[in-house]
Amino acid sequence: METWNVVITVHEGCYSLVRQFLKPLGAVRKTDFFNVLVMTVDDIQQALDTLKAMIDEKPGVRGAIARFVPAAQTFFFTSAEEFEEKAQEVALSWTRELEGKKFHVRMKRRGFKKRISSLEEETFLDKVLIEALEKRGASGTISFTDPDAVIAIETVGQRAGITLFTKEELARYPFLHVD
Repeated sequence: METWNVVITVHEGCYSLVRQFLKPLGAVRKTDFFNVLVMTVDDIQQALDTLKAMIDEKPGVRGAIARFVPAAQTFFFTSAEEFEEKAQEVALSWTRELEGKKFHVRMKRRGFKKRISSLEEETFLDKVLIEALEKRGASGTISFTDPDAVIAIETVGQRAGITLFTKEELARYPFLHVD
């Protein structure tokens, strides 16, 4: 299974343009999914900052990129149960960062149709995180309006990537577009 740590979706008719535009950031690869690219970058923060600068120089390209979502952690899974177990483990590692915050989980699934439901997984992980916070004696609130953080999960086939983005990061990098 090919590895990646960034998932990019592009607007219709912009596939080649975006693929060429992103080459300075790393190896951009096709997937089996329509208008979905993946890539591997060495340094996520540097890639985000570089892409922001590139888009600032050529703002017209921003309209071609629907989403550019790097993954802090990635994993391979072979079943819905394995996906849920691994996603839960990663999400729980951010419990401390979510204390006292408004947040939610957002998942974009490609593949595993009828075996994994994005909405069910989002709801499950939201609940797991709230329970974990309560166990710590901390609070947290699921909020889709002006959240302090969003946990973004991207799947491409049997590989998943997951990242926690803060409100500040989402504002600084509008091309993340995780919601």
